[in-house]
Amino acid sequence: MPGCGPGNENFDLKTEPNTSQPDPTPTPGKALVYFVQDDRYFLSRPRPTVKWGVDGSWIGATRTLTYFHVEVDPGEHHLCAQWQSAVILSESKQTAVAHFVAEPGRVYYFRAQNLYWRDRDFSTASVTLDPVDSDEGALLASQSGYSVATLKK
Repeated sequence: MPGCGPGNENFDLKTEPNTSQPDPTPTPGKALVYFVQDDRYFLSRPRPTVKWGVDGSWIGATRTLTYFHVEVDPGEHHLCAQWQSAVILSESKQTAVAHFVAEPGRVYYFRAQNLYWRDRDFSTASVTLDPVDSDEGALLASQSGYSVATLKK
C-alpha cells in the first residue's frame, strides 16, 4: 500500500508527558508533519497501537492520545496509518492511507482516528487517516503525550 512500510516491522513505545506546546517551526527548506492518535471513539480496550509510514517506510508509532512529528522534504508524500497488532472484532479496517504535497516552511497535522461500534449482533472497528486543521491539530497535540517509538529488533 502507498506509504506503508514492510509488514513485519513493529515498534516498542514509550510515552513522555507533554510539558510544552508543540513547536510548529520546521527547519528552513523542510516541512513539519505531526501525527496524532485520537481514540475518543474507540470504546473497547485495549486500544490499538498505530504505526505510521511515509513513502514506504515506517517512521514511528503512537498509542492512546499520543503524537510525534517529523520533518519531510517538499513535494508529494504518501502516508499510512496501520494497527500494529490485529484487533479481533466482527469486522475491522486496520489500515488507512492518504497523500499530500508538502511545501517548505509549512506545518501539517494528520490524525489517525480509531473508531469502534458495537450493537447487539455486530461490532466493527476501523482506523481513518485525515488531515486536520492546524488549530485543531495543535490543540490535539497539546492534549496528548509525546510518543517515542523504537523499531523492534
